[in-house]
Amino acid sequence: MIEISSTPLIILAILGTVAIAIPLISISRKDRGSSLFYGAIALGALLASIGYVIYQFVTGNVAQSAIFSEDVLVDDAFGGLFAIAMLIVAIMTTVASFNYMRKHKHPAVYFSLILLSAIGMVFVAYSTDLVMLFVAWELMSIPTYILAGYMKKDPSSNEAALKYFLFGALSSAIIIYGISIAYGITGSTNIGEVIQGFSTLDPTMTPLALLAVGMFIAGFGFKMGLVPFHMWLPDTYEGAPPTIAALLAAGTKKVGFAAALRIIIMGAVALSLDWTFALGIIAVMTMTVGNIAAVMQKNLARMLAYSSIGHAGYILIGLSIAPFSAIGIQGSLFHILNHAVMKGAAFIAVAGIVTTLAVTNIDKLKGLARKMPITSLGLVISLLALAGVPPLSGFWSKLMLFGGAIDAGPIAAWAPWLAIAGVLNSALSLAYYGWIIRKMYFEGENEKRVKEPKSIIAVMIFSIIFIVAIGVYPDPIIQFTETAVPNLAALSP
Repeated sequence: MIEISSTPLIILAILGTVAIAIPLISISRKDRGSSLFYGAIALGALLASIGYVIYQFVTGNVAQSAIFSEDVLVDDAFGGLFAIAMLIVAIMTTVASFNYMRKHKHPAVYFSLILLSAIGMVFVAYSTDLVMLFVAWELMSIPTYILAGYMKKDPSSNEAALKYFLFGALSSAIIIYGISIAYGITGSTNIGEVIQGFSTLDPTMTPLALLAVGMFIAGFGFKMGLVPFHMWLPDTYEGAPPTIAALLAAGTKKVGFAAALRIIIMGAVALSLDWTFALGIIAVMTMTVGNIAAVMQKNLARMLAYSSIGHAGYILIGLSIAPFSAIGIQGSLFHILNHAVMKGAAFIAVAGIVTTLAVTNIDKLKGLARKMPITSLGLVISLLALAGVPPLSGFWSKLMLFGGAIDAGPIAAWAPWLAIAGVLNSALSLAYYGWIIRKMYFEGENEKRVKEPKSIIAVMIFSIIFIVAIGVYPDPIIQFTETAVPNLAALSP
């Protein structure tokens, strides 16, 4: 039996208390307080939460990834890895918002919503029950619907929030439909019991089980930005406040993969390995559509949005070969952690550019390296890491993903083609990343340096250190992800 620690409850206590307290403090203060004041409180809560998660790992109080558990929340290495990734993104978003929210009203509500969304993200990672997972999913989603439309007087922000809400509501409906089918044919909402039930189903019930897994793929596919469920994503990322776009692209998007790993892949293994081939096709479609569309974008936020879709395809490679290669799924976990920082840094650099220069068109980034050298350096490092250029962190996670696909070749003949598609798409991504770098560093003359927001500088410095340090010495993170890989062999019928 797995011993459950109190990590999810401790995080709920810390973040939930502060999320409720911040608006109450705002009401009690006549001056309502500054964005720095409320942001500092929220940052303290997030740092305490991630500190506790790391402490649990250091002291050895975290079980290896648990597939079967009677509890609705299990404190295992898998959930801990996602919790750390999500909390890092929330911290980066909060720090970047110090400066951004100076020009906007109601900072207390803004930071409170970030904390509530962070609770939902963490709880999805730790959930081992379908009902708890759905409740956590909604707790994560509802605050972000509001945050996406936080600039109420901006039509593009309103459009972003509306599209995000409509597609989010649709995905939630699909997920709850899948849960109802799974419960109907297995008599349980516990993920482990559902998977065991799937593996011993009467053949006449198999079509319903396949329909349930299909519903989960579609429902979580919306949040992950998989093709063909990606339609809302570019418009939402472009219209949302740039700091919130970072939270969506680097945070909530990864939560879909946490849910997918808990349910879709495990269920696919219990039912039929044919599902892995279907996921492989979706992976190739997603990375190809994302990168081709990104090449044609003129808006920096939209380009990063389509790039994010492409990276969802890379991560899905590991999920599609999960039954055949532990390296592949380990690479997915590694890339999820990497992408959280890389993409978060890129969008937060956009937030700094928008706040300081009020531009997002790529053609207007000429000479940005002279105007905002630290922000530009952070953006360049994150873009090169996203492309998989060594010796940055993105290189190692992509190497593990593509290597896992090749390693699975003797069992699944189609798997090496995923690696070929991934390499070609990574090469294609260098085209639009290189275009941005050229604009910033090799065009424009006599540009004067402007004052960069200190909060943006802090995030850029952290991101650069993280990306370069892991790129130079990836062993600790590789070992960390190895402990978080679920034992899929236990699911085979």
